Amino acid sequence: MDPLLLAAEWWWLAPTAAAAGTVGWIGLRRRSTMSGRRLEVDAARHDLRMAQAALVERRAALKVARADHARVVAERAARRASPDQVASSRRMLRDVERDTKACAADVKAKQARLHAARAAVPAASAPRPLDRLRSTHDAVVARWMVYETDPARQIAYPEMTDVKQPATVAYLRASERASELRRGLGDRPTPAEYAAYRDAVAALASAFEVAEHAARVKAGEVPAAPAWQDAAQDAIARSTEAIERAAASAASALTNWASRGRRGDPPRSDR
Repeated sequence: MDPLLLAAEWWWLAPTAAAAGTVGWIGLRRRSTMSGRRLEVDAARHDLRMAQAALVERRAALKVARADHARVVAERAARRASPDQVASSRRMLRDVERDTKACAADVKAKQARLHAARAAVPAASAPRPLDRLRSTHDAVVARWMVYETDPARQIAYPEMTDVKQPATVAYLRASERASELRRGLGDRPTPAEYAAYRDAVAALASAFEVAEHAARVKAGEVPAAPAWQDAAQDAIARSTEAIERAAASAASALTNWASRGRRGDPPRSDR
């Protein structure tokens, strides 16, 4: 048979095979998503989008802060602004600069988490991310219950169950938060719901470690943290607060983005 006639007769095989492969890949990805295997990936992608929106917001605020500072400096040169106003403007500019750097670092951290989540998608027979997260939650609670139910430990570490201790109060609040989010998850949580619960469980585990360490310090088993460690913890806390402020502003940025999309403006892709 003439090769040209053969090609004309069977030309449809290649695009059909390609379409079938694409549909099959989409079907596999959809089944993976519906089964919850990619929930960690979807949550990491959600976190990255939020962090990117927050960074855009803070960069815009940084431009405004720089312009305001330049205006105040110019007014000071013209003797229309006081030195206190210049100093206040400079402090505000530095605060916004720190927030912007924290947001940029948060974006990099979220990108790394997304890459790690993609590389760690569980196999079909492995526990799902939500199941693993619930197990982690249960393990932390079980460690806490030992101090609640063991009389010997209650005598040795009374601070672990003393609600007057700040570390104990912090743990109880973190536990209440994690349990509340867990009750509202359901079997198929959204990426945002899963991310909130994941962060709550991480905060719970951290709060338990802090409370346990404080109790062991009171019992004389371990030395108290040196002053440099306290300073480092303070620096970490300040960075965390900056990131939390940036994350809070991300909601308004996403709302504005969605509003532009509803008005017919084409949304910009993340970079």
